[in-house]
Amino acid sequence: MLGFTSICFAQSKVDRYLTPSDSLNIPRKNTVLIGQSVAMGGTLIALSQAWYKDYEKTNFHLYNDNIEWLQVDKVGHAFSAYQLSRASSEMYQWSGIDKKKSAVYGSLTGFGFLSMVEIFDGYSAEWGFSYGDVLANLSGSVFYAGQEFLWDEQRILLKFSFHTTPYASRRPQVLGENLQEQILKDYNGQTYWLSFNAHSFFKESKLPKWLNLAVGYGAEGMVTGQDYQINTIFLPEKHRFRQYYLSLDVDLTKINTQSHFLKTLFSIVNTIKIPAPTVEFNSKGTVEFHPLYF
Repeated sequence: MLGFTSICFAQSKVDRYLTPSDSLNIPRKNTVLIGQSVAMGGTLIALSQAWYKDYEKTNFHLYNDNIEWLQVDKVGHAFSAYQLSRASSEMYQWSGIDKKKSAVYGSLTGFGFLSMVEIFDGYSAEWGFSYGDVLANLSGSVFYAGQEFLWDEQRILLKFSFHTTPYASRRPQVLGENLQEQILKDYNGQTYWLSFNAHSFFKESKLPKWLNLAVGYGAEGMVTGQDYQINTIFLPEKHRFRQYYLSLDVDLTKINTQSHFLKTLFSIVNTIKIPAPTVEFNSKGTVEFHPLYF
């Protein structure tokens, strides 16, 4: 009984800590600012060591990669900016900053951090500063802030799902040598979703508040960024094809709970599109049904 009481007390303490402040809390604000600075600085240092160290440094230069990977990478940039903006905004709200200001600060934080990554790319001989990436980053941050100002909520979520593909084994140094790398690098297995919350658009309906309709985009047949020869194997553009998906989804943040621990957990997990029956339309002209699509 004593142990159960201790667990309940600990859970209650965590829940109180995760409850957003109803007014500006300076210690919390400082915690957010310091935590973000350390996390982002550490990420940039880690990228410098793990991502860029094997490539020659050059003078700052531009690079147009807008035609590569059938633009899956660009959608990925928008997704990353959206999620960074959302997470940052929620941290600012936790510290007691009002919702609208948090949306602005959060979007600037997300876009600013990813812009720093683009500047790193600009000094690498392997890549370059991509204005296409910057525009994609901007679109993701604006997509988050715009909904907060228009609807005071996120009615349309940007989500992500992934499945392994046979393409990574053909070029593992680029598409990933293990599952963790493939999730980040194998664009063939990445799908990005616009997840529409039905009840938010039809407030008077009896639809479940958590039910979403999701439309997705992906592509396959890509071993290189664009059409060229590698290892004496010619990779023609016609083998690449775009995929468009229609599926159901769940907005976990719409599940009614008083627990701020669960609300925080749901917010984190809500970045992922749940596996569900899915219809695929693709540029090959075929329609496929997936009983459970990841």
